[in-house]
Amino acid sequence: MRTWGPSAVLAAALLVPASMLSTSATAGARTGGAPVRRLPAGAPPCPNVPAPATRPPQPPPAADPVARTVGGAALATAGLALPPAAPAPPAVTATSWVVADLDTGAVLGGCGPHEYGVPASVQKLLLAATMLPRLDPDREVTVTDEDLAIEPGSSAVGLVAGGRYRIETIWLGLLLKSGNEAANALARLGGGPDGTAGGIRAMNEEARRLGALQTHAVTPSGLDGPGQFTSAYDLALIARACFADPAFRRYAATRTAQVPAQPALRAKAFRISNDNLLLDHYPGAIGGKTGFTDLARHTYVGAAERGGRRLVVTLLGAEIPTQRGWQQGAALLDWGFGLPRDAAVGRLVRPGELDRAAASPTGAASALAGGAGLGGSGAATGAWPGTGPSVAVGAVLVAGGAVLLARRRRHAALAALPPGTASRAAPEDD
Repeated sequence: MRTWGPSAVLAAALLVPASMLSTSATAGARTGGAPVRRLPAGAPPCPNVPAPATRPPQPPPAADPVARTVGGAALATAGLALPPAAPAPPAVTATSWVVADLDTGAVLGGCGPHEYGVPASVQKLLLAATMLPRLDPDREVTVTDEDLAIEPGSSAVGLVAGGRYRIETIWLGLLLKSGNEAANALARLGGGPDGTAGGIRAMNEEARRLGALQTHAVTPSGLDGPGQFTSAYDLALIARACFADPAFRRYAATRTAQVPAQPALRAKAFRISNDNLLLDHYPGAIGGKTGFTDLARHTYVGAAERGGRRLVVTLLGAEIPTQRGWQQGAALLDWGFGLPRDAAVGRLVRPGELDRAAASPTGAASALAGGAGLGGSGAATGAWPGTGPSVAVGAVLVAGGAVLLARRRRHAALAALPPGTASRAAPEDD
């Protein structure tokens, strides 16, 4: 039991009732209460709006000390990570969130940035980051019965088995209406000889390439599956990769689209609208993704541009007694746009950076420390691309680099496992 990595711990948490677990992470469950997340000394708690007690009973997985420091030591907290003199962020029901700059990579602030969570359909962003470069949008493909094998009642765009669609239409169905059958089709089409299983494997490889060490996909759509998880920080990495793609930006900002008729199947054409209400109600909104399952609760990723800055917000585990997911995201975006341009508590690592850092002790230290000026102080200095860390922390972080390599091997082993059976999920409604 003590040799389990965090991935295995979460897999167990999703498969086994909390009362039957015996790891240290379930101490709260054994005593009848929620697991206690201890904050580092001096870390302020996150401001949270009281929410209905409807969160799933599973405890969080054990923390991975190295993965929690990716992007900066200040991000390794279950509480708030804020720049000096920053105003208090708005109180939201999300259990974790991050606000970051899409262009510079600066993390402006967060609540439990590296706390594990369940993604729901914001996982479709990882599918997009993986498959957009692989699939020709003009190619016409046939949707299969396998693609339509989704949980009854879960979100679907309305594609029909045997129907012929351009891949661009399937992307629009994925990103506007969160079609789970669209996710299955795209994963299958981009997965090579192994089909959907190959697509999921490619998603996990892409997550590791992006530096999202706390992300593991089991389903391409985000429907719940054993061992599926992410973090608010990882979602920011994934969203940044998506918004770097012109095709994604165009799809994510599309308000309505037409799904063509399938005369041979007697299926009429129909119009779909974007579920991301940030586009309609937030000036400068440029796109995002909603999500909801019974296990994940409400999840959200949204981005907007204001005054030449493009910010992204990611949030996990939200309830909606007063504010929907996009509204909580909008409040956090307002807070982020109100911060100075040089405000930061860490940074989003670049794609491939951790792979390169694994072969370079100084590179590993820079990635873990968050770059120059971000070695846990919470202050950003100098040009954003981080150089080396201070000599004082070098020895400690070189050791951390070795742990990082072990962590990546654990992820690779888990990624090779066959996908689990998806559990029933409610349709997305935020």
